[in-house]
Amino acid sequence: MADPVFVITGASSGIGEATARRAAEAGYRLVLAARREEKLRDLAEELGGPERALAVRCDVTEWEDQEAMARTSLDRFGRIDVSFANAGFGAKRGFLEETPEYWKSMVLTNVYGAALTIRATLPALKDSRGHLLLTSSVAGRRALAGSLYSATKWAVTAMGEAARLELNGTGVRVTLIEPGMVDTPFFDDRPKDALEPDDIARAVLYAVTQPPHVDVNEILVRPTSQEN
Repeated sequence: MADPVFVITGASSGIGEATARRAAEAGYRLVLAARREEKLRDLAEELGGPERALAVRCDVTEWEDQEAMARTSLDRFGRIDVSFANAGFGAKRGFLEETPEYWKSMVLTNVYGAALTIRATLPALKDSRGHLLLTSSVAGRRALAGSLYSATKWAVTAMGEAARLELNGTGVRVTLIEPGMVDTPFFDDRPKDALEPDDIARAVLYAVTQPPHVDVNEILVRPTSQEN
């Protein structure tokens, strides 16, 4: 078959960008989706231009954008083999921190946006017997004091397992990626001894390059120095 196709939301920086670079090295054609078009276009050009990498503006909270992302992938490349629902962002801890509007945007992006990515790409993944990945977090395995962000990642963790159960028997594999502290724009100040985005990208590529009968359901990656 032609080189497989890897769709990544939140591809303009951090884990998404690092995963795009690793996937390009591994021979995937790429569909890079995010709201920041300029960064996406530069990255797509660097990773091979329109024959190898497409930049698609996508607000993951908008169903029409997600539909267009999937449609563009199929129109240009004919298939989707990997769909990585990676877009998301965090918030300060404390239920009196941030604004309700900020909370709403985060919840819609982290939870509703991930669900829409599943919905938009699932038919193509079934056709290709492909791979669905979702970015959860260590915070999706243990509650953090005053953290609504943690609650959104618990939701993503549950979503990944729900998708795995629904897709059992279809040939589609499902993997939850659960990073600890990573040096990304998520943090205003770089955490001490944090992971690099490429550390997570290598974990993603490990999951997707296993033989078809191997479904790596969860990868939780912490820095060596992270206690919780």
